Amino acid sequence: MDGNGPRRAVHYNPTGTERMRSAWIVHNPAAGRLPSEILVRRAADVFASRGWSARVETARRRYELKDLIRRAAEAGAERVVVAGGDGTVGLAANVLRGTSSALAVIPSGTANVWARELGTPPLTWAPGSVERIADSLAEGEIRLADLGEANGRAFLLWAGTGLDARVVNMVEPRRRLDKLLPTMLYIIHTFRSAYNWGGLDLEIAWPGGRVAGRYLVAVASNIRSYGGGLLQLAPQAYVDDGLLDFWILEGRTVGDTVVRMLQLFRRSHARGAAGFVHFRAAEAEFRSASDLAMHYDGEPGLAEAPVHVRVLPKALRVVVPRGAPTTLFENSRQAVLAG
Repeated sequence: MDGNGPRRAVHYNPTGTERMRSAWIVHNPAAGRLPSEILVRRAADVFASRGWSARVETARRRYELKDLIRRAAEAGAERVVVAGGDGTVGLAANVLRGTSSALAVIPSGTANVWARELGTPPLTWAPGSVERIADSLAEGEIRLADLGEANGRAFLLWAGTGLDARVVNMVEPRRRLDKLLPTMLYIIHTFRSAYNWGGLDLEIAWPGGRVAGRYLVAVASNIRSYGGGLLQLAPQAYVDDGLLDFWILEGRTVGDTVVRMLQLFRRSHARGAAGFVHFRAAEAEFRSASDLAMHYDGEPGLAEAPVHVRVLPKALRVVVPRGAPTTLFENSRQAVLAG
């Protein structure tokens, strides 16, 4: 994160009374293509108009973001609304897991995959954009969602290793200019990384199964979309079924990479196309002779092998925006939590 100015907090309380419904809006100004702080502060006005006591905090440095989210939970905020991208969402999920605070998202990042899964359009400067998003969050339902965990680090969307992890570790964190054409840059870096790479020597074991070989990608997905939201990797995934979808892409060459990407775009992988291993399980282990480059909700990382991946059932309270599709949840008529 850039900026040396002090962190500013703004409080919105429409009546000045106590014991109101409380929301903390925590803004990551480094996320996304364009500055969004003014828009985020307008979101607090919407919450206040709906009878909430809203507080806005802006993190000026990366370490402040985690601290602000933790402070919001410790203060008993009913809804912690993070304004940022999927990396911000993943960080918030780690902090809020097991707490009584519900995670909501103003999608001011680049890909905003979690928000897309919930039917929330990205934040823009178009008239009414922030007001519509904030209104849907203030009036949204709270549901319980699973998390995944890889060697102790939680993720809401996915965690994986292989070619995509190499690319993420290469390009992140990106400059704001690089976010203007994210898809093109990602594809360029993917093929550049695949050239003369040779794949990843990996063994994956899960209850009832085991595979070993050289692979392009091994990923555990908690949601349906992948690749910045361009791909439907796990079209039958649910975020509350106590399982993760594991996808392993076979191959080792640039040619294999091209074929797998075409299969993914055509969704033939979901129809049993060759070159993929798919299973659903509550846990699995990635075994390798060396440490593994990883990605967690689109953020880079390095993990000591073996990497134990498991599901954390219903570990996170999430806000499902008003009017959002409920197809991401196994039981669309499940009981909605109070608050």
